[in-house]
Amino acid sequence: MTTRREIFKLGAVGALGLAGLKGGDDTIPSNGTAAPAVPPVTASRLAPQNMPVPYAGVFRRPPELVPFETGFDDGDPARPYARYALTQKLGQVQLLPGLTTTVAGYNGIFPGPTIRATQGTRTEVRIRNDLPGVGLLQPGPFNTVTHLHGSASLPQYDGYANDITVPGNVKNYHYPNWQTARTLWYHDHKHHITAQNVYSGLAAFYPLSDKFERAQLPQGEFDVPLMISDAMFNADGSLAYNDNDVKGLWGDIILVNGVPWPTMKVKPRIYRFRVLDASISRSYRPTLSTGDPVYVVGTDAGMLPQVQAVKSWRQGTAERYEVLIDFRKYRTGQTIELRNLSNKNNIDFANTGKIMRFQVVADSGSGAGSIPRIPATLDAGGAVNASGGAIPTMSLTPAMAKVKRELKFFRDHGQWTVNGVTWADVEKSGFTKLFGNPQPFDVEQWTITNASGGWFHPVHIHLIDAKIIARNTNGGQPFAWEKGPKDVFYAGENESVTALMQFDLGPGNDGGRYMIHCHNLVHEDHDMMVQFSVGDLRNNDPITSDPPVPDTLAPNAFPPVYRPGFPPGT
Repeated sequence: MTTRREIFKLGAVGALGLAGLKGGDDTIPSNGTAAPAVPPVTASRLAPQNMPVPYAGVFRRPPELVPFETGFDDGDPARPYARYALTQKLGQVQLLPGLTTTVAGYNGIFPGPTIRATQGTRTEVRIRNDLPGVGLLQPGPFNTVTHLHGSASLPQYDGYANDITVPGNVKNYHYPNWQTARTLWYHDHKHHITAQNVYSGLAAFYPLSDKFERAQLPQGEFDVPLMISDAMFNADGSLAYNDNDVKGLWGDIILVNGVPWPTMKVKPRIYRFRVLDASISRSYRPTLSTGDPVYVVGTDAGMLPQVQAVKSWRQGTAERYEVLIDFRKYRTGQTIELRNLSNKNNIDFANTGKIMRFQVVADSGSGAGSIPRIPATLDAGGAVNASGGAIPTMSLTPAMAKVKRELKFFRDHGQWTVNGVTWADVEKSGFTKLFGNPQPFDVEQWTITNASGGWFHPVHIHLIDAKIIARNTNGGQPFAWEKGPKDVFYAGENESVTALMQFDLGPGNDGGRYMIHCHNLVHEDHDMMVQFSVGDLRNNDPITSDPPVPDTLAPNAFPPVYRPGFPPGT
């Protein structure tokens, strides 16, 4: 008898699909007869007429969700709130010419609905699991966990990997939104199946704005989210999955906001692009076909003090970079490609060097939301309700660090580990095993090391914003594009990266447990994740403090309402 966990660890589900995986929830019976060999899917198996052609697709932006309720806590105008509702469910989408694809998405779409939040307005997001009993790409229950990536949420609302919402249950997540403006995103975080769940479609944007960002960077029409992902497909249009012996999945089709290699019409103005790598494994190195620079104005956790002009940048899974592109220099009708130079240890295909194309059109409209010039510097402002102990992330210095810690990410006998520890070790400890236990407002210096030349690790530390101060490459300095506050750290082959962070919990949070993991989601699932606690690890237990409950309301109790969008292609 082979357990499902053993199947997951071997990557057999990814290579063989779900054929022959029958029986109960815990075991797969064997009758002693060898099953026919099924070759692993290494690229899409689409007929020529169903294979998307680069730049033939029409660009689109994800729809923006409207809250079903807004108001003020206790009637106090200084304490506004907004309530949203999402349903995780299957949906049919057209990603490919002539075929439909089943996705598991928030509200059944991919990407899921964008939620635009404002600093100082807390949000509640009611998330119901209305998925079937069995996963699309794995044979176990279709359980979920939702993580708002980049938010300093309470532990019980942070998307702890074992805080599981089963089909038919609902959880009401509370997000404080006290931090500075940034591009957040929400995605699944269910341990052992995070990769399959995100790849199936459970990912969406959550931009947080404040008055400083609104005054300095493009808004509205000129503020554009770009969710970049990759996939491979079976001949019938269904998603194919192969995690290459739990190393990662690299698809041959690049999607931007769910459209393969789209073309976007742009006016001769300055645009701001919020670029998110939502692939489960692939990293990118975007560049413009003209050789012109882009201007990096934001990293994972907010604006850069000094705008950085770069001709390309390296971006790993879950990293967000906000870049300005100045289309004023191009003539009407000109096309500019956003290409991908790729990075070491990706698996590349004929068209993975392409991402999308821009087509310059004649200027029209009021231009509201545009800016007149590329800024040289930016003022990120500060958090609301910040305690006197808080220090702006980019003002941290090594002399402030109380403790120095090392995180070593490596594969040990086929198992992905952090300092030789896995999430299974954390589970066996009753969730008491910690990497560290900083106290509120402590500043620490952490060094992340990847001593292997065979793979890269984009490392995510929950809760914190950090300042990269050193690398063992690039002359010891952070790369130009990462000179802003970060929560994901690209540890390339034989690289180490050192960062300073303050453990600022924000108002109303007395701490608890948060995760650290590789954001190559295949590595995370097998089992490259540990945890730390800020203050007492018993505070705000992420599993028991506010668990999901059976949903007593009808599935359509909160029909989604979306804001009017921009025309297709823009």
